[in-house]
Amino acid sequence: MNHWLFKSEPSSYSIDDLKSEGTDHWDGIRNYQARNFLRDTVNSGDKVIFYHSSCKVPAAVGTAVVVKEGYPDFTASDPKSDHPDSKHTKKKPLWYMVDIKFKEKFKKEVPLSQMRTIPALSDMRLLQRGNRLSLFPISKKHFDTITRLGGK
Repeated sequence: MNHWLFKSEPSSYSIDDLKSEGTDHWDGIRNYQARNFLRDTVNSGDKVIFYHSSCKVPAAVGTAVVVKEGYPDFTASDPKSDHPDSKHTKKKPLWYMVDIKFKEKFKKEVPLSQMRTIPALSDMRLLQRGNRLSLFPISKKHFDTITRLGGK
């Protein structure tokens, strides 16, 4: 089992949206490295930290679990979607998505500023300079530390 951190802007899709849906697809990834994770590495049963980014207080806000492994992102073929790509076709898909299921919303958010002060998280990719990926692997130690701080 792998552990991941998935970022989303809460104004676009929040932990409350996922909680309301129960299970939903994680679409719109338009970065090749993140796409490769979705296509090749993210597996059913993997655990996810749901992280709100590009907001007043960026923070880990809950957890989810992957319930369907990577498959072609159909939103890329939809010109009315928020992130279409004319190079993506059914015969030659370029972008991928997975399905995730809501597990829990943290009792208290774990802000990025707090994470920076926790020695057990010091080597987490989120805290490294230049990290712009919308999803990336984290260790079990990082996952457990964040969920503990969230008041699981």
